[in-house]
Amino acid sequence: MLREFVTGLTLICLLAALPSAANESQTKADLAAVQAELKKSQAAYDKQKKSFSSLKERLQSFELEIAKSAKALAFTKQGISENKQQQYTLKTEGQQLNRRKKNLQRLLAAQLKSAYVTGSHDYSKMLLNQQKTSALERTISYYDYFNKARINQLEDLKDIFLELEKNQQALEKVQQQLIELLAQQQVRQNELQLAQKQRQTHLNNLNDKLQQTQSAIAYLEENETTLKTTLEALAEVQAPSEEVFIAQLDGLRRLKGKLAWPHKGRLTKRFGQRKHAGMSWKGVMIAGKNGDEISSVAPGHVVYADWMNGFGWVIVLDHGEGFMSLYGHAQTLLRDVGDHVNPGDPIALVGQSGGQQIPGLYFEIRHKGSAVNPVKWCRSS
Repeated sequence: MLREFVTGLTLICLLAALPSAANESQTKADLAAVQAELKKSQAAYDKQKKSFSSLKERLQSFELEIAKSAKALAFTKQGISENKQQQYTLKTEGQQLNRRKKNLQRLLAAQLKSAYVTGSHDYSKMLLNQQKTSALERTISYYDYFNKARINQLEDLKDIFLELEKNQQALEKVQQQLIELLAQQQVRQNELQLAQKQRQTHLNNLNDKLQQTQSAIAYLEENETTLKTTLEALAEVQAPSEEVFIAQLDGLRRLKGKLAWPHKGRLTKRFGQRKHAGMSWKGVMIAGKNGDEISSVAPGHVVYADWMNGFGWVIVLDHGEGFMSLYGHAQTLLRDVGDHVNPGDPIALVGQSGGQQIPGLYFEIRHKGSAVNPVKWCRSS
């Protein structure tokens, strides 16, 4: 399109340079043709630009579906993990109850055997026998004590049987819930795979359009401007009072060189590395797999959690004292604006949103709006 536009301008210049003696009517006709061609080129360019904008919107909608499915899948996996822990607890409890039941049964069997060996005692005959009164009292007390003990043990055994029954019912219920969770997991996994496939097809179309319009640089510049404007606006937002949160947000200065990386993986792009003509990386790209956990690097609260053009699903944490950390290209976000997070808390999942061809995490640290090199702030592995 640019070439056609330049050609049109060149033609206008040539026409303007023609001698005045030239046929005036022919000149007007040629000028009208050039103007018509320019209008046609401008219309085509506007149509292409509109198509490109539509493709970006469609990409966002696909990545929203991926995020929903991935988040649901993550919570389902968490539910499965908790369910298995419940099953383990119930089975352990059941084993302990069975051991108590066997011990009581053994004890009662021994007492019954002892009573059988010593023979039954007729209390009426014992009372009529006036010889050895003290021995009689001791014997009655002895058998009364053991009878009460046996009754208590039988009651305990009865309670154990009831607890075992409840335990078994609870276990069966939890096992059924696990079956349902696994079924949900399969459905959500299928939804996620379908959304990812649709996104990839759409992303290929978007990249083709970018090359055709030769607007890749302008696209990147627009994305970076959006990010800068957003972060500047966030920096001006008043942070919540400290009693709202458990941790005091006192920035990252004392943690320089001690921060854990938000995700373990090799750096595929480094801070300051050339990104495009006149542009460099303000953060780092960390390799990862779709669905890997992204963790908070320090105590903070979420000030931004949304889709951003060029960066996909982005979450920004405010750590106080002008320090912020940014995590981009996520598959889905696990935290919302206003949430408080501690170091190591999962906040998102690795993805390839924002038009990325391969999964990975974009990570930035900023202080008072200026990007700083994350390598100098995070621990060397």
